[in-house]
Amino acid sequence: MLRVNQPTAVVAERVRARLRAERRDPSVDPDEVRRIAQLEVRRHNDLALARGTATIDDEAACVRDILAGVSGFGALQALLDDPEIEEIWLNGPERVFIAKGGTTQCVPVQLTEAQLRDLVERMLHTSGRRVDISQPFVDASLPDGSRLHVAIADVVRGSWAVNIRKFLPRFRTLDSLVRQGAVTPDIAELLSHAMREGLSVVVSGATHAGKTTLLAALIGECQDQRIITVEETFELAVDAPDLVALQGRQASLEGTGEITLRRLVKEALRMRPDRLVIGEVRDAEALDLVLALNTGVPGAATVHANSAADALEKLAMLPLLAGRNIDRAFIAPALAASVDLVVHCARDAAGRRQIVEVREPLSADADGRIRSRLIYHVDESPMPVDPFLEVAG
Repeated sequence: MLRVNQPTAVVAERVRARLRAERRDPSVDPDEVRRIAQLEVRRHNDLALARGTATIDDEAACVRDILAGVSGFGALQALLDDPEIEEIWLNGPERVFIAKGGTTQCVPVQLTEAQLRDLVERMLHTSGRRVDISQPFVDASLPDGSRLHVAIADVVRGSWAVNIRKFLPRFRTLDSLVRQGAVTPDIAELLSHAMREGLSVVVSGATHAGKTTLLAALIGECQDQRIITVEETFELAVDAPDLVALQGRQASLEGTGEITLRRLVKEALRMRPDRLVIGEVRDAEALDLVLALNTGVPGAATVHANSAADALEKLAMLPLLAGRNIDRAFIAPALAASVDLVVHCARDAAGRRQIVEVREPLSADADGRIRSRLIYHVDESPMPVDPFLEVAG
């Protein structure tokens, strides 16, 4: 088990005491915190030599451990720093798991209940969000773009449950996904063309299929556009010269101040977007997406689905949650006319993620069923692509 040894714990407490006395915030002045940690480690060794007691042999490692506990995320910091780890989850303080290389592993990290809660509070402090009995679930973003989800008792039996889905920048371009084998060169060219030319693209797939990673890579293909992204919690972590990222907000303790995805979509349309991006469509905001696309604003979004055709069916159904006056007979034709491509991602038994299907919506029949054309399937040869689709507008 990973435990902090006694000398390191003693020095770490001295560093904390000094930071409290000097009223220093580790997140604001990390260089000064490192300097203080180095001074306290040397001071400990000087005193140990004078007294003839044990010294800290590896001062650099000790400073690193202290910084992880004081200004980082303690025993989890090494896991967060590992670029090969995709996700970390804790089923209580003594059961810590990671996803690495497409496989799940239990790792030898042990915390106490108090340490687990302290870590969660520190993570949430950076995001400005909270979790308590009145709000037992929370989604938040960590400073590096990783996504945090926490569920606490009594919704969870026993200890707190924590999930951290890491931000992996090396997979955030289409070129990197081609090198990884997740996208074929022809399909990467198709998607790049679609994003540059103002076509609307929906990315579908199951949980952990790579939807958000692909969506971020697609955004990277339209750097000359004004992009407005809308998410419940910041997760896309993309950059562009003219990009505004919006996220929702929880209600306050008084039940006021909530900002929903539907509200954010409406606000985004007032911000002169060349492209509207919704991180994940899962509820009535699907109506606002369809309406936005039908005003001529190109879009991109993700949706949970089992296939590209299933994604279209789901996007035709979700708007009905917005109210009784919403009719599928209106939604289906509008959806078929405004979505240009549906790209389906999947993860195989070995954990490898890839694009397995691409469909082009064509039209909707009288019953509200959407007809589509299969452009690509992983078990078939990709269909020849010229300037693949007629550019919208």
